[in-house]
Amino acid sequence: MPLSTDDITKMSPIEMIEHKTKGVRRAVVTVGVVQNGEMTFTVYGENGRVLPSIEHIYEIGSVTKPLTAQLFARAIGEGKICKSCEKVISLYCSIDHFLDLPTKAYYPTIKRLMTHTSGYNSDYYEGYISTTNFVPFGNPFYGATRKMVLNRIGTINLENKDYPFEYSNFAFAVAGLVLENIFNEDYTTIMNNYLKNNLGLHNTKITDGKGDLSHYWQWGKDNPYIPAGAIVSTVTDLMLYAQMQLNGKPSYILDSHNVLTLVDNAPSYMHNPALGFQLNAMGLGWMIDNANGILSHGGGTSTYGTFLGFDKANGIAVVVLSNIRDINIPVWVIGPAIFRELR
Repeated sequence: MPLSTDDITKMSPIEMIEHKTKGVRRAVVTVGVVQNGEMTFTVYGENGRVLPSIEHIYEIGSVTKPLTAQLFARAIGEGKICKSCEKVISLYCSIDHFLDLPTKAYYPTIKRLMTHTSGYNSDYYEGYISTTNFVPFGNPFYGATRKMVLNRIGTINLENKDYPFEYSNFAFAVAGLVLENIFNEDYTTIMNNYLKNNLGLHNTKITDGKGDLSHYWQWGKDNPYIPAGAIVSTVTDLMLYAQMQLNGKPSYILDSHNVLTLVDNAPSYMHNPALGFQLNAMGLGWMIDNANGILSHGGGTSTYGTFLGFDKANGIAVVVLSNIRDINIPVWVIGPAIFRELR
């Protein structure tokens, strides 16, 4: 029988983990905490049993999105020039500055892509889902191509306005094509080099489908949805990344934290005050909970779940990584509960 909201609110974070992992032999849930400048992590197995402190490779799903968004912050911070208008790139550049698209009165801006206010639907499945929908743990985006995304963009007619918030993987697929134009390389190369050489995250990368756990998604070369959710990482790398958010280094990271648009229609899995998390606004790729002072993002694939959040006022960050499908008690419920306990 599923737990009610009242049941969950009475549970401590460890009780949540125990319930989540109950009877799951392959469970590997890792919790990382950054506090007072120190990083610690604990690994839990079946029934919440503490396992050896070994780092594991997790799919982080949509926690890829803040990293994609940060590439725009980097481009703007470095003063990169738009090849179309020959002006410094800004969040208010429209995507037709960078992509070869049919002539229209309006295309969305980078800002609207990054804040899920572009008017694009969550996804536009073009039939490629049929390649994996009968395969357990299959990637529903497998088989998508750049041509499919570009053709779809050309068929959508939008008005020049902030649309109501609608979480959109498609928008981040479009954003990846824009980044390829800005940096003049394919997205996988851009991101892998950025993670390793700029951020020093040596165990974080676009997935190759391999790792020490199981059921990793296969993506195929140059899949346009990679910018929406194809990164794998470890708890220490994500804690390091969270520490960068707290420290504001490199400096353009701080620009990602500014409120770009308010959100008043967030879905319940993103906004549930009773469970201690809210979505009131969007930064550059980050979801902002003004009530609790937390910036965060969650991610999920067929098997994996990820939560990464940080509280700049109190200098705390929390990472939760799970190799269990996020049902009943998702990691984005456990993460905020850990924040409450730490405070």
